[in-house]
Amino acid sequence: MERPDLSYAAYARDRLAGMPSPADPEAFSLAYHLLHLSYLVIADLESHIHRPRGWTLPGFRLMFKLKLLGPTQPARLAEISAMSRSAVTNAVNTLERDGLVERRPLPDDRRAIAIALTAAGEDAVQEAFTEQTRREQQWFATLDPEERATFTDLLIRVLNARPEGAG
Repeated sequence: MERPDLSYAAYARDRLAGMPSPADPEAFSLAYHLLHLSYLVIADLESHIHRPRGWTLPGFRLMFKLKLLGPTQPARLAEISAMSRSAVTNAVNTLERDGLVERRPLPDDRRAIAIALTAAGEDAVQEAFTEQTRREQQWFATLDPEERATFTDLLIRVLNARPEGAG
């Protein structure tokens, strides 16, 4: 049974193939499928793992970065998360309210702060990470290890060559 979302994509690509320039059916198909996959994975992870905990995927991503990096300044979190500083602040406010992160003054500059996981945050992010890893494995089980590596390498290549001003 063909999935309706994929049959629409094939239909749209075929329609674009008959259109004059600048229509680009290959670029459309690639972008459509990449965006569609991204939306589906995000919605799946949020509905199965993060929303039941009262989180969003961006909130989890911030906590996971803190798990790996340790206490980190908000501006650095924004930079490596492709999030605005205000989005990071909003996420940190929610996570702090829930007792998962805390703001700590930096020893060198008492006006500056770093965000750090609390003990409860460490436990919670580890538990969610375990569940998310299982779900990600299910999403990509159709690919063998070499295909996963190739897919990852291609995505990194596109990200490195992204258009100027695209984040």
